[in-house]
Amino acid sequence: MAASEKGNADPDRELGEIVGKLTEPGELEPAERRKLLGRLARTLVAGANRARRSGETRGRWLADVFLNIAPRIPIRDLQTLSEHHHGLTGEQLADDLVRTAQKATMTVGAIGGALAAAEFAAPPLLLSAPAQLVAETIVVAAIEVKLLAELHEVYGIRVEGTGTQRAVAFTAAWARQRGIDPLAPATVTLAIGAATKTALRNRLLKVLGRHLTTLGPFLTGAVAGGALNRAATKRLSQVIRDDLRGKARPGPGLTLTPLPAEDNVKELEG
Repeated sequence: MAASEKGNADPDRELGEIVGKLTEPGELEPAERRKLLGRLARTLVAGANRARRSGETRGRWLADVFLNIAPRIPIRDLQTLSEHHHGLTGEQLADDLVRTAQKATMTVGAIGGALAAAEFAAPPLLLSAPAQLVAETIVVAAIEVKLLAELHEVYGIRVEGTGTQRAVAFTAAWARQRGIDPLAPATVTLAIGAATKTALRNRLLKVLGRHLTTLGPFLTGAVAGGALNRAATKRLSQVIRDDLRGKARPGPGLTLTPLPAEDNVKELEG
C-alpha cells in the first residue's frame, strides 16, 4: 500500500511511524530526513484541515496529535543506552545523550528553516510553510521527550509501565519541564486532566512560535532554525538533569497507575 493511502486509512499510525523513524538511534541521511519531514507535513495538513472543519483549535489539535504519537517514540533502557554510546555510564552518558539530541534538533531545525525560507522566497506557496513548521515542532518535541525519558534511565529513575503509560508520563514531564519524582507516585498518574493538557498545549505552541521566527528569505531560516533548536534542547537538558540529580534514588523502578481497561490515551482526555 502506498504511503499516502496508508496515511489516509490510519493517519495516527502514519504519523507515529514517521516520527518514530526520525527519532530512532543512528544517523539519517539528510535527503532521507528531508523526505520524512515533507511526508510528515503532508500528513499533518490533512489532520489540520479536519480539525479546522470541526472547530478544534490549533493548540488542542496539536496536543492530541502528539499524545497519539508519543507511545511510538523509541525509548531505550540503561543497558541499551550504554551499548549504543560506547559503554559510557553516569554523567558521561548523559553528556553524550544531550549532544546527540542537540545535534538532532539542530538538524531538524536547519531543514525546517530551509524549507520555510524556500516558501518565503516563493509567495504563492507561502501557505504551505506553516505545515513544515508544525512538522518540525512535532519532531523536536519527540526528540526532547525521548531525551528526557532516557535521562531518567541514566539517573536511576526507572519508570515502569506499558509503552502508552510511560509515554504519557514523560510527555507530561516534558510539558512541565521537570523530571518525574519517584517519591511522589501520586503525581505520576495517567489521567491527563485539564491542567496537564493545558501545559502540553502551551509548551507545543511555544515551540511552534519559536519555529515561526525562522520564516525568512534565503538561508536565514536554516541558520536560525538550527541555532534556536540546539539552544532550547541544551536549556531543557540542564533543567532536567539538575532536577533528576536531586531525585535519583537507588532501588526498584517507579510503577505507574494502571490505565483503564481500554488502555487508550483517548480515554484519558478528562
